[in-house]
Amino acid sequence: MATISDPRLVVVDHPLVQHKLSILRDKDTSTKDFRQLVTELAIFEGYEALRDLPLEDVQVETPLEVMTAKRVAGKKIAIIPVLRAGLGMVDGILSLVPTARVGHVGLERDHETHLPRAYYCKLPPAVDERTCLVVDPMLATGGSLTAAIQFLRDAGVRDIRCLTIVSCPEGVRAVLDFDPDVRLYTCSVDRELNDDAYILPGLGDAGDRIYGTK
Repeated sequence: MATISDPRLVVVDHPLVQHKLSILRDKDTSTKDFRQLVTELAIFEGYEALRDLPLEDVQVETPLEVMTAKRVAGKKIAIIPVLRAGLGMVDGILSLVPTARVGHVGLERDHETHLPRAYYCKLPPAVDERTCLVVDPMLATGGSLTAAIQFLRDAGVRDIRCLTIVSCPEGVRAVLDFDPDVRLYTCSVDRELNDDAYILPGLGDAGDRIYGTK
């Protein structure tokens, strides 16, 4: 695996993340289990990506006394999956933040040029006032993720945090070089891309494995 030193990159390497990721990579893992693991890994990443949410004091009456407790101070969250594989991470984040709005960015990779082509973009209202979590299981060349970031910047979004499950050095550097203010969370930075722009060792095509379409 590769090591990249940048304060904007967080590798979520909890032992349970590593365990689940090893099963996710296995070519014999079923579609059902693959889909469930993507959801579970998204929860771990969402936890890390949102650990700086502001809090406010509230009064709570327990069965024994009144106390001052903490609650999230009204931070607005949007989840922006990159279609189609990014949809597999949405339910995990929603389990943490059920009130989050969900937008969609449709990008597909040209298998000859390896460049993204946009075919759909629908963002929540007042998206510029929200912290946006862009989710996509694989960060390969970085083309799709940088295109999604540009959509959000054009819409006035200031706080963008990207969540991927498996990345590679080429994609990580492409995203961090593209936008100096973006934050990137991933479970692994794998070795490299092959000549077909697939991550090695990787886990194959995440969209096909989530939806059983290979």
